[in-house]
Amino acid sequence: MVEFPISGVETYWWLPALVAFCISSVTSTAGVTGAFILLPFSVSVLKYTTPGAIPTNLLFNVVAIPPGVWRYHREGRMLWSLAWATALGTLPGLVVGAFIRLKYLPDPRSFKLFVGLVLLHLGIKLAQDILRRRKPAPANAANAGRRITRQRLTASKFTYEYEGETYTVSTWSIVMVALAVGMIGGIYGIGGGAILSPYFVAMYHLPVHSIAGAMLLGTFMTSVLGVIIYIVISPFLTPDGMVVMPDWYLGLSFGLGGAFGTYLGARLQRHLPPRLVKTILVLVIVFIAVRYIGGFFWR
Repeated sequence: MVEFPISGVETYWWLPALVAFCISSVTSTAGVTGAFILLPFSVSVLKYTTPGAIPTNLLFNVVAIPPGVWRYHREGRMLWSLAWATALGTLPGLVVGAFIRLKYLPDPRSFKLFVGLVLLHLGIKLAQDILRRRKPAPANAANAGRRITRQRLTASKFTYEYEGETYTVSTWSIVMVALAVGMIGGIYGIGGGAILSPYFVAMYHLPVHSIAGAMLLGTFMTSVLGVIIYIVISPFLTPDGMVVMPDWYLGLSFGLGGAFGTYLGARLQRHLPPRLVKTILVLVIVFIAVRYIGGFFWR
């Protein structure tokens, strides 16, 4: 047993890394790190109940994501343009959300019902998409393979080709959705990928295999900013004596396990059918939705 100095958590030295590895190896196939599961694990199992659990969770993202992003890039499945477009919204949104959380919502329970219902709606939309009959693949999809080609981002639209099909989305719609998600991420201490990934799949009908890497990269960028915000800004916004610094050793322990997990998930994803990856995504957001809705009614 070891004790992590800042959080006061006492547990087996290998447990945080093992839990993070198991979670990330599954969720990263859908472009989600699994931080949303680690946070309740930290609070309920490790008894890390101070506000410092949030930046510790973000620190996990910072350490865990790069190997997965590198793997998606190596396999030609990284939508860099989508990652930059989402960052335009999530980064300023995160700043606003963190300010709201620290200044006005030390216990954001009243906001959980709304977020939970939105996520539940996305989960239902994704489930309907899974059950819908699949259309035949384009004739040139076999030659295209699971690689992203001809991606382009302009002020008006974002386009790319994947498996023989062209996908187009309004740039400003991406930025505005990302802005809202960034605010939610700042309030709840999550990178945002757990919301953006199902939204892009359910509402824009983008292939989940093509967006997973971009969602991880977007989460990485917002998490870096989130850690900085909680270290630099939060001391000026929180009551005296409240600990908001991340537990560096615990965050690194989570992150190292997560790094191996995200790499493994990115490596395995191309061998998994889209329906299975979407099912993982549905389970992810339904889990979050149930927790948030339940958190509104029961503490």
